[in-house]
Amino acid sequence: MTSKQFRQRAQQVLLYTLVFIVAVYALFPFYWAFMTSFKTENEMFQSASYLPREPTMKNYEYVFRDNTFLDALRNSAFISAATSIFALVAGSFAAYALGRLRFRGRVALLYVVLSMTMFPAISILSGLYTIVRELGFFGTSLSLIVTYPVFSLPFTVWVLTSFFKGLPGEIEQAAIVDGATPFQTFRLILLPLTAPALVTTGLLAFVQSWNEYLFALNFTATNPSAQTVPVAIAQFSGQFSEQEPIAEIMAAAMVVTIPLVALVLIFQNRIVEGLTAGAVKG
Repeated sequence: MTSKQFRQRAQQVLLYTLVFIVAVYALFPFYWAFMTSFKTENEMFQSASYLPREPTMKNYEYVFRDNTFLDALRNSAFISAATSIFALVAGSFAAYALGRLRFRGRVALLYVVLSMTMFPAISILSGLYTIVRELGFFGTSLSLIVTYPVFSLPFTVWVLTSFFKGLPGEIEQAAIVDGATPFQTFRLILLPLTAPALVTTGLLAFVQSWNEYLFALNFTATNPSAQTVPVAIAQFSGQFSEQEPIAEIMAAAMVVTIPLVALVLIFQNRIVEGLTAGAVKG
């Protein structure tokens, strides 16, 4: 083996070692939560073990018998889907204007949109709380559908704007020659070409809304039937009095997390394509 081949082999070994370390670091919490969800109550308070000694499905049975959790699951699905659809509809129009049209202050407006994502959620909570109460949405799912786009919409606009900028101008010119109106060009030609970016932003907006806790806790405090999954899990009381329902919480977390992981795995190619769209111009 030559010195060059040795260096290449050493670099490969180092690379795979680093990848393995990062993978273990990232996946171990998920693995621990998954294994914990199958442990019994007695085993939870004994010595820690990487595998359940007496695996049980009782934790999952308790979760699916809990009507409060099931209602929260439905609420999260509805709110997250509505937020994603609104973000995609409003964001696509705004991104088209920012990415394809030329007007004064366009770049400044784009950076203002991006700056909206830099505010921590707690800093705007009191203002949104007042707005929600004035609108009469407090304690309902509408309070979350109205407030979640504050964070999901700017990200959607930013990603879609980069994608619209990368589309060739000849496409619009050909559509105009064929007699298409600007709205027809946008809806029938440009929008289908942004499918990777739409999938990416829609899925990320869905995940962000699905996992959000602060707004859900404060805006639905007076109406448990409108609470979302993160709030319902945080308020688990356990099957018995004075119980610390760690295993049940882990089981509920798996029920909530595994569908999201499946969605990401299914659309992973679209996600990568959408996030990298517009990064390189040919």
